[in-house]
Amino acid sequence: MSIVISKKIMSKLGRTNAEFKLIEEGDKILVGLSGGKDSLTMIHAMKEQLRRAPFKFEFLAVTISYGMGENYDALAKHCKDYDIPHIIKDTKVYDLAKDKIRKNSSSCSFFSRMRRGYLYTVAEENGCNKVALGHHLDDAAESFFMNFIYNGQMRSLAPKYKAGNGLIVIRPLIQMRERQLQAFVIENNLQAIGDELCPSMHFDEKAPHARAETKVMLAKMEKEFPTLFTSLNAAFKNISVDSFFMVED
Repeated sequence: MSIVISKKIMSKLGRTNAEFKLIEEGDKILVGLSGGKDSLTMIHAMKEQLRRAPFKFEFLAVTISYGMGENYDALAKHCKDYDIPHIIKDTKVYDLAKDKIRKNSSSCSFFSRMRRGYLYTVAEENGCNKVALGHHLDDAAESFFMNFIYNGQMRSLAPKYKAGNGLIVIRPLIQMRERQLQAFVIENNLQAIGDELCPSMHFDEKAPHARAETKVMLAKMEKEFPTLFTSLNAAFKNISVDSFFMVED
């Protein structure tokens, strides 16, 4: 068995890493592995980066089980087959959510926060100094427009930041397009996990429409302006703060 990972993915990973200093000498990186297309691409890109990098680092793939009967046997076997160190962290988050999620509030944000918290805990338990998340450029663009339209904020997803507990959070795929990651999974005939293991799907609430609607909006915009995402990627690094309505202290 062999995995074919495109030159474009590895080139973009290398340039992003050099630009933002995401992976460095001596790092031990926890990689969040849900089993979806994004995280599957990331673990294999990181494994290839291990072979190519002129410095030493290590990584550990970690899957958070929400305690709702998920079966990660295939994912565990995949990691074993490709010699990727992997831990499944069992939690009781699903049961906890039944009492903690308020009526008419989003379960997505609750599970996201809890998952992130457990990733940080496992990182500290295993001596990791960084946590890698699989967000891509489409995620960053969607987050920007959702914050802009619904929250009145100019926010997106940073390639690198320090969490409150001191861990460094990195997003190695942040300048890649979602379609590149989808192509990787299809070309290698990998069985990616989808929404069937998303705990929010098991709650009796309206599906969150904001992200889906934003995705459709961006697709329409890109059809009319083909360089949209290239421009967004550049704009996220070229922010003229003094041109906005900033209130002085």
